[in-house]
This record gives sequence, C-alpha cells and structure tokens, in this order.
Amino acid sequence: MTVLVVTNDFPPRQGGIETFVRSLCDELPDVVVYTSREAGDTAYDATLPFPVIRDRTSMLLPTARVTKRAVGLMREYGADRILFGAAAPLGLMGPALRRAGARRIVAMTHGHETWWAGVPGARQALRRIGDAADTVTTVSSWCADRIAPALSPAAAQRMRRLTPGVDTRRFAPGCGGEQIRKGLGLDGVPVVVCVSRLIRRKGQDTLIRAWSRVRQSVPDARLLLVGGGPDREYLEELAVSAGVADAVVFTGPVPWAEIPPYVDAADVFAMPCRTRRFGLEPEALGIVTLEASATGKPVLVGDSGGAADTVIHGTTGYLVDPYNPAAVAVRIVELLTDPRELGAAGREWVEAEWTWVRSGATLRELLDI
Repeated sequence: MTVLVVTNDFPPRQGGIETFVRSLCDELPDVVVYTSREAGDTAYDATLPFPVIRDRTSMLLPTARVTKRAVGLMREYGADRILFGAAAPLGLMGPALRRAGARRIVAMTHGHETWWAGVPGARQALRRIGDAADTVTTVSSWCADRIAPALSPAAAQRMRRLTPGVDTRRFAPGCGGEQIRKGLGLDGVPVVVCVSRLIRRKGQDTLIRAWSRVRQSVPDARLLLVGGGPDREYLEELAVSAGVADAVVFTGPVPWAEIPPYVDAADVFAMPCRTRRFGLEPEALGIVTLEASATGKPVLVGDSGGAADTVIHGTTGYLVDPYNPAAVAVRIVELLTDPRELGAAGREWVEAEWTWVRSGATLRELLDI
C-alpha cells in the first residue's frame, strides 16, 4: 500500500503547506514523493527516510510529461494510493493515475482553492478534480463552505476535514522564550509576539496602529514582529509615524526550526489577519496561532476566513475585528493585564484536538491503509 505523494509544496522550500505535507509523510507507513526542483534539495532529501524524486522543473504542472512520469513512478514503486499535496492544479492528473491503477486518491486543499471555486474556468477544473478523487480535504470549515459549491454533489459529499497538526513537544511552555527575551533586551517587560511573513494581510500594521493605545494602559509593553517579508520597510515607517518605533522590535527572517522559542517569548500571541483583494486573499486557517496555544499563550486572531477555527473565543483567546485597531488594543490590554487561564486552556485544547497523530490517523483512513 505505497503512497505516491505528488506535490509542489515540499521542503527545503519553507511555508505552511510544505510543513503540512512533509509532516504527513511521517504518518504514512510506505511513501514516495514526486516533487519539483528546489535549491538545496539534494542535501535535504538525503536526510529523509523515504525516496524523493525531483522533477527537472521548479514547478510541477499536470502536463502530459509530468503525468507520464507520475504513472512511471507508480509502477516503479508499486504505489496504488495517491496524495496530491495541493488539489489545484495537480489533481487534474487524477483520471490518468486512476487508469494506471490508483485505488485511492486524496486531494488536499489549503485555501487558494477558494479562489478557484469562484472563478469561471478554474471552477470547472476544480469540479473535475473533485470527481477524480475519492476525497477532497479542507483545512477549515470556512474553506469547506466555499469549495463545496464548486464540486459535484457526489464529490461534495465525500469531502473531509484534514488539518495540520502541532508538534506539542517542540511547541511547549518553557521551550526557550526566556533566552530570546534576554537576547533581544526584552527581559522583564510585557511582550506581544506576532510570527508571520511581513505582509499586510497578516495584520502587523493593525498591531502597530493599536500600540499607542496599548501603551496608555501598559506603558512598557513591547511588540515583537518575527519574520521577514516585503512589507518590512512599510511597517518600520508606520511605527515611526505612529510614535511607537521604540516599542516595536523586528527580528527579520527566522528559520522554521528555530521558531518555537520566539513564540514562547510572548506573554500574548497576536495575529489580526484580514481578508484582502475582495475576498480572494483570506486566512485559510493559521497554524501558528495553534502553535502559540500549544506553548501556553493566550491568543488574539483576526476574523478572516478559517482563522476562527484556531481559537475558542473567550476560552483560549479572542477573535477580533482586524480592521479596528482600537478594539484590538482593548483585547491586548485585557490579555496582558488579566490573562486568566486562557493559555493553559489553549494548551489542553491543542493536545486533544490538533496533533499530528490525529491528522495522520485521518489521512490513513482516507487512503484506506
């Protein structure tokens, strides 16, 4: 029952989907990966306990050549289960792989498929993908509600939720935050952390706009923005114009493996993400919020797309209006001055509902292995 994973999203490329697909491979008993070329891939692949076949291109597309290669790998490795790391567009190869002997086909969606579902042409392609798969998975209830209408009724009935998990051993209270605070000169002050690419959809600008109000109640509070991205210069200028540049710390890019201590450095984790481009750029889920909960931190997350699934409002943190800096400031102050047991409740919730073991069991059931 070998599983052939066909994906463009695989390390050493960094990102949430890449981590999702890679981690699921560890939950499968016999797996081979067919993916695209990436800088540093030879050294990375040598560390893995399963074979990885890299295409000659930097992006797999469902062309006749790529489909033929996938069929050849099925036969070479005796694979009769297929996992598409992202349904669109690679899932269009489904019918050909079925004819070649695939017994089960699972096509994962992550969020960009909600855009496909609303655009003529792409919507029809998504319908064909759904009809070719035994199951189309979604990461959140919000994504499911938007993808389902693009599928045939039969394919929509077969949809299942498959979410990323959290490594609760890596993301745990006391996993190195004290050292990060000391290294950044933040020892002994209240710290709010946001871990994300520096792009406006993630809401770092909302946090900066809220910060003068936060400091009225918590004068020594600091905002720690972890990550790199195209909007850093804009955010730095915004902090200066808002008069809070002395309270905002930018770390720059941080390798994924080194992220847990930065999350642990927080008193509060905040990412007031928002939907942009007329609904075409939502937050599909937001696993980093769950990683913060696993680290025992109260969380604040913007009401965008599936982000609501990552917080139990009033129990593990708060869902906020990401377009309202004043409301965001009120919640941050509340969490900094009266955190109650929200962090502990978040840790308990993640351990019960958001583990890789749970996600792996769901995937093995869908693949019938």
